[in-house]
Amino acid sequence: MNRLNRRGRTLLLLSAAALTFAGIYALGLLLPEEAAAASYLDAGLPPSFSHPFGTDTLGRDLLARTIKGLSVSITVGIFASLISAVIAVLAGAAAAGSKTADACISWLTDLVMSVPHTILVILISFALGRGMTGLLAGIAATHWCSLARLIRAEVLQLRAQQYISISRKLGKTGGWILIHHLLPHLAPQFFTGLLLLFPHAVLHEASVSFLGFGLPPEQPAIGIILSESMRSLSAGMWWSAVLPGLTLVLVILLTDKLGEQARMLLDPFHAQE
Repeated sequence: MNRLNRRGRTLLLLSAAALTFAGIYALGLLLPEEAAAASYLDAGLPPSFSHPFGTDTLGRDLLARTIKGLSVSITVGIFASLISAVIAVLAGAAAAGSKTADACISWLTDLVMSVPHTILVILISFALGRGMTGLLAGIAATHWCSLARLIRAEVLQLRAQQYISISRKLGKTGGWILIHHLLPHLAPQFFTGLLLLFPHAVLHEASVSFLGFGLPPEQPAIGIILSESMRSLSAGMWWSAVLPGLTLVLVILLTDKLGEQARMLLDPFHAQE
């Protein structure tokens, strides 16, 4: 019964997260530019029925800007975490294939993990001209290391199994073993890692954009909204930072909780609890 309850909770969280993200993304695309246009007559308005999140110093509706910013953050988070997870699977499987590849990939993993993620993301983004492309490349290139180590350990354990040896004796190629034996066993780690990488990617997108090294200022993003709100907090406009920030935190907590539930469900030591 507990296992069914945990599976039910995970499916419920997955459905809630999928609906939430799909709704935010759709609203971000469907909202017209006029919804977040500047209006100096409405500048600095506190939260109200007509403006639930209030307005900023330029009179732009903060709810509309927050939805559009979250849509951008979700897009960056999905693509960056997906690329990172694929890199992790390829790197982990290659590292378990030979000692030379293991030494090279382990050295690269230690090198990437020795530099703080935010600094490395800023450097890569700046080198690639900033913007969406540079930010995606920077986040994707810095978040694969932990999952790659997990994949490497899993592949080494799988390669020692008897059915792998039998497949080799039957003349099966390494590609056949990878597709039919290794990848099905790595799928749970891949999807769990993907879910756990997503909130980190969103937070790094927001932090780098907040510092001014990510998305351009004219593009609505949570990091840019929070950066602009720092100049108006001294004027008592608390809503310009608190409400968009809380919305970002809620999205991150929802995804993180979903990842933890999925990890516990797929872990053979906890799935039967």
